Amino acid sequence: MAWPVFPVCHLGEKSFPPSVQYIVIAGGGGGGYGFDINNTAGAGGAGGYRSSVSGETSGSGSSPESEFSITVGSTYTIVIGGGGSEFGGNGSNSSFGSITSTGGGTGGWYNAAGNAGGSGGGGGCQNSTGRGGGGGTASQGRNGGAGGTNNVTYRMGGGGGGANGLGGDAPNNAGGAGISSLITGTAVVRGKGGDSNQTSTVNGTPNTGNGGGANSTGSYVAAGSGGKGVVILRHLDSYKAAFSTTGSPIITTASGYRIYEFNDSGSIGW
Repeated sequence: MAWPVFPVCHLGEKSFPPSVQYIVIAGGGGGGYGFDINNTAGAGGAGGYRSSVSGETSGSGSSPESEFSITVGSTYTIVIGGGGSEFGGNGSNSSFGSITSTGGGTGGWYNAAGNAGGSGGGGGCQNSTGRGGGGGTASQGRNGGAGGTNNVTYRMGGGGGGANGLGGDAPNNAGGAGISSLITGTAVVRGKGGDSNQTSTVNGTPNTGNGGGANSTGSYVAAGSGGKGVVILRHLDSYKAAFSTTGSPIITTASGYRIYEFNDSGSIGW
């Protein structure tokens, strides 16, 4: 007589997460190239900022996006955008699956407007004629500031657009403010526009998407490069962890969440 076969019940087994929260930040734009103290460049705009973290804002102060739905058995590609070059260049896009953030706009050279991007680059300034700032992408960033027109010691280029601010006009021309997030369990500000009133070359901080600063000392001094982007994901730690990752993400737990921070391109699957 054969014994009946009963299904095995795995009590307390974790299930896969139905969705994950994310921050996807593109590379920041590089600062523009000045000619002399009367012909100054604009700073780089921040990389586009997209967030689905509840209680926080996405780019340009918009509401958080919907969480990203997970299909069990699927692997998702992650691309980390590089920052724009120190002689002027837009940042590169970052992405997680179907979520893409736009690279920050480069700051305008002394005789040019800033480029459009996730956040726009600041405009240059040619002999007190301010050039316009580049436009930002909706729900990702803000416009860059226009180049200054005031007769100050340095006729400043425009500040770079930040994810939650707007670059200003002369005499200060600070870049737009970034956004503070607790996605990793610690408050970190990312997505800040570059400043154009720098007296030294200031690069955007890596893996923040910050824009590069514009050096206002003149004499063909190179501007700062944009900061590399980042992708950060999290789900409740009560769910199963990802079964595979590439790109060496930093995996931590905090406040009941499992967090995956990608500073380089890779992939993740559940």
